[in-house]
Amino acid sequence: MTTTATTPPRPRAAIAERTLRTDRWWLAPLLTFLGLAGFLVYATVRIFVNDNYWVEEFHYLAPFYSPCLSESCAPGSSHFLGQPFPQLPSWMSPAMLVLALPGGFRATCYYYRKSYYRSFWLSPPACAVPDGHKKYTGETRFPLLIQNVHRYFFYAAVLVGLVLTYDAVISFHGKEGGFGIGLGSLILVVNAVLIWGYTLGCHSCRNIVGGRLTHFSKHPIRYWMWTQVGKLNKRHQLFAWLSMFSVVIADAYVWMVASGAINDLRIFN
Repeated sequence: MTTTATTPPRPRAAIAERTLRTDRWWLAPLLTFLGLAGFLVYATVRIFVNDNYWVEEFHYLAPFYSPCLSESCAPGSSHFLGQPFPQLPSWMSPAMLVLALPGGFRATCYYYRKSYYRSFWLSPPACAVPDGHKKYTGETRFPLLIQNVHRYFFYAAVLVGLVLTYDAVISFHGKEGGFGIGLGSLILVVNAVLIWGYTLGCHSCRNIVGGRLTHFSKHPIRYWMWTQVGKLNKRHQLFAWLSMFSVVIADAYVWMVASGAINDLRIFN
């Protein structure tokens, strides 16, 4: 039946069950919850550790502490950006100065919004399953109104990608100076590639590249760029998870090497 302005919408069918779905619809939001919660726990612990993030011998810098911009940073870890911030209080780590940028980009990302809305807020937890809240206001009120700044966090994410790429390049440093390759070098390269795959596949990037064009035929270069970003955009969910795992693996690996828990597997020099 078609609903008109004078015809009130039909109420939900009066059934005792919350949903008539018989499959394991709860599994996807549960796994998403565990994955995101695990990342948040690691990130929270890591930013308060404030140690073992720089391996001077091989020039490995942990992603959670990159770029290191404070005078509190370990010697040699600040790279080309220097130390514009003074000595930090004992309770504060250099990671706290930079994680707001990639964190804000991910928190306002269209895919991540869907994932934590469904898994943390149950709004809704799955298709054909009622919302966990009585009222729905969308993203029209604080704090969800902040989601609209996602496009600006994209520019910050590009800068973060450039910094992580630089970190990956300088990690090809040998024990005795010069060129060298270790397992850490390869892990940092893979992390940078996945970060770029996630960043450039962002919906905001796709819109910036070609969203405002009326005639693609008049802008062949931008059309080509738009199609390439579109290919990444189709796999945005995949890159969102892979890059999240890779940044944790890369950070944890540098942490273990810097602390002496493991030795870096050297491939050359």
